[in-house]
Parts: sequence; structure tokens; C-alpha cells
Amino acid sequence: MKKQAFFLLFLSLFLNSCQNKTADNQPKKMAIIISTLNNPWFVFLGESAAAKAKELGYEAKIFDSQNNTSLESDHFDNALVSGFQAILFNPTDADGSVANVLKAKDAGVPVFCMDREINSPDAATSQILSDSYSGAVSVGKYFTQQLNKTGNYVEILGLVGDNNTWARSKGFHSVVDNYPNLKMVAQQSADFDRNKALEVMESILQAHPNIDGVFCGNDAMAMGAYQALAGAGKANKVKVFGFDGADDVITSIQGGKVSATGMQFPKVMAEKAAVFADEYLKGKRDFAQKIPVAVELVTKQNIEDYAAYGKK
Repeated sequence: MKKQAFFLLFLSLFLNSCQNKTADNQPKKMAIIISTLNNPWFVFLGESAAAKAKELGYEAKIFDSQNNTSLESDHFDNALVSGFQAILFNPTDADGSVANVLKAKDAGVPVFCMDREINSPDAATSQILSDSYSGAVSVGKYFTQQLNKTGNYVEILGLVGDNNTWARSKGFHSVVDNYPNLKMVAQQSADFDRNKALEVMESILQAHPNIDGVFCGNDAMAMGAYQALAGAGKANKVKVFGFDGADDVITSIQGGKVSATGMQFPKVMAEKAAVFADEYLKGKRDFAQKIPVAVELVTKQNIEDYAAYGKK
């Protein structure tokens, strides 16, 4: 009986050891769900998040939502079924993405939003966001100086379902609307897309050929607008302003093609999201619901201090 009892005890310990080993050997994984990889800025955001997750010891996979909430929903389903323990998330739509985040929350998977927010006070574990409003205020001040507080201008908006679009627009107008001689002759969305901005700008120029400035809600659209102006022979007459700090706009500011941009810091947001996810999975729960990341004005005067997506 003693031998049998000893054997059963040994077998129990062996099985428990195997079970613990299996649990411990489960791969640690973070999903990185990005609104679109059709924009180099978001590619950099996703790759920065993946690199930090891997540095922290996790497998990382990037999902491209292609600015489609239905595809985004499929990615969340995939991530939850596939055993990803955390999601680093760049939403496609402030309202439309809430359901996907709640789905993860119900499954016990934390979600950390990067750059773009969702309109829910507690669905995401934390949201790390650029201070788009204040950044656009800085761009607006420089805009008025460069146009000498007078002239006709165009505003090209980003995705209408993204809060960043309206934060930037409101920040810009909080300054520019104080100058009655600055007149907005057109305001149109181009979905943060370079090719759409090219088409939008070409169309606007047909109706309003005499403009002095263009404010774009991101750098991809600024480059599209500049391309349209160059094609119309107006690139040297119209000042273009962007927002992001993307590689091609930094080069364009250096070359005098674009006047200014608001420099966001995607690496800061991405790495903070990955670190927060790691801390959550290790037991931390007290995260700030929103964490603002400052945006800095970049012009030809201070361009030497900056590189694509951040400071040198």
C-alpha cells in the first residue's frame, strides 16, 4: 500500500509538473491592430509597437484594418480566438470601434489605444493619444504668420469618424478664425489619404484657383495637396501645412516645399502601449484612462532638430 501511495503521489506531482510546464510554455503574444498600413506613419506606429513587444519577450503580429471597421472586427475575433493576451490598437473609427474593444474586454483581454481614441470612458484599458488640438493651435499660429493674416485658404480634413480630424480642425480654427481677412473657401475630407487629397485639391483648384494656403489634417494629404499644386503650376504661390512628422514632409520642409507640420511621436505612443500591456499582464491595473503626448511645431527654422517621426 505504501508503494502504491508513493507511486500515486509521484504520478500526481509529475502530472502537475507537466501541466505547469505546458502553461508556462504557452507563447506570450500581443496583437497590433492598425487602422491602415497604406500610410507610412501608421506602418511606423505598428512596427514600433511590434518591436517593443518583442523586446519585452512577446510574439507580435500586425493586423491591417484598411480603415474598415468590419475588417477590424474580424481582426479582433482572430486575435481573441488565437490566444493573444493583449491588443495594441489604432482604431478606425471613434464610435464604430467601441464594440470591438468591448468584445476584447468581455474576453478579459486588455486593449491599449495608440494615437486614435474611441468614444468610451472605460472600454479600453488606457488610451495613449497625441495632443492634436494643442498641436494644431501651434500650426494655426504659424499659418497666420506665414499668410500675414490675410488671404484665401483651403482645409483638407481626415477621416470624419476619427476624433483627431476634428481636434486638429478645431485647434486650427481656434486661432485662424480670429482673423477676418483669412477666408476659408473650401473644406473637404480626403480620409487621411494622399491620392484622395491629390484628387480633392485638383477639384478645389478648379473652383478656387486663387488660394494662398492649405491646411491638411495629416502629412499624407499635405503631400497629395502639394502634388496637385505643383501640377497646376501653383506650388511656389501656395503655402502647404501638414500634421504628423512623416518622412516625406520632413524632406519637403527642408526643401521649402511644405511650410510646416505638427510633429507627433508615434514611437513614444507605441512603446508606451507595449510597456503598459506588459505591466497589465504582470498584474498592474491602475492605468490612466487617457495619456496625452505633446505635438511639436516643425518649420524650416528648427527642422535640423527633427527627423521622420520624432527628434534626432
